[in-house]
Amino acid sequence: MERAKCVMKKKQYILSFFVILFHLVGFLGFFFGYKELFTSLIPFHLLLMLLLLVWSYESFNSRFAVLIYCLGFGIEYLGVHTGLIFGSYQYGDALGYKLASIPLLIGVNWVLLIFAAGSAIQYIPMKSIVLKSLLAAALLVLLDVFIEPVAIHFDYWHWASATIPLQNYVAWFIFSFGCFWLFFNQKQKEKNPVAVVLLLAQFLFFIALNYWLKPY
Repeated sequence: MERAKCVMKKKQYILSFFVILFHLVGFLGFFFGYKELFTSLIPFHLLLMLLLLVWSYESFNSRFAVLIYCLGFGIEYLGVHTGLIFGSYQYGDALGYKLASIPLLIGVNWVLLIFAAGSAIQYIPMKSIVLKSLLAAALLVLLDVFIEPVAIHFDYWHWASATIPLQNYVAWFIFSFGCFWLFFNQKQKEKNPVAVVLLLAQFLFFIALNYWLKPY
């Protein structure tokens, strides 16, 4: 048992290193002007992060991941085609192939975000699932504040209005809260440091792009 834990810990260290490495390479690629090349690699990056996330768990809850994927894709479908949830927006080409104008990988992105932020909050000694869900949702909204300008700059998506609507952040919070409530009600309570590293890497990546590339 101790040997297995030791092996798992070493694997998680290695996977954490690759999470950091690929985010660093991505930032440097954009920073040094290889915008077209690294924008084309965004779908592969998302899939790679999903693969690393799955490998980092002793027992990955694939059913829950599929549920979050479906919920994420569904809310984006309703959001784009009604304009009533996040506001009026359309997806660009950076996230790859689309189904009904929605990138197939947007559900993967929601899986990464929910597992990453949820795992980070699990390290806080807090029993209330509602409070944990509120805190995790607030964390994701904060991340989205840094994502939005970069996403617009690199053709992830585009808003119909000149400014990002407040409605978007409110909807992110409400939808994320629901996903986190499901996340923290799972029977599986495995803590995952790799998922936390992924969340930190996302924050640093988008903060750095906001500062250096000045997408506004």
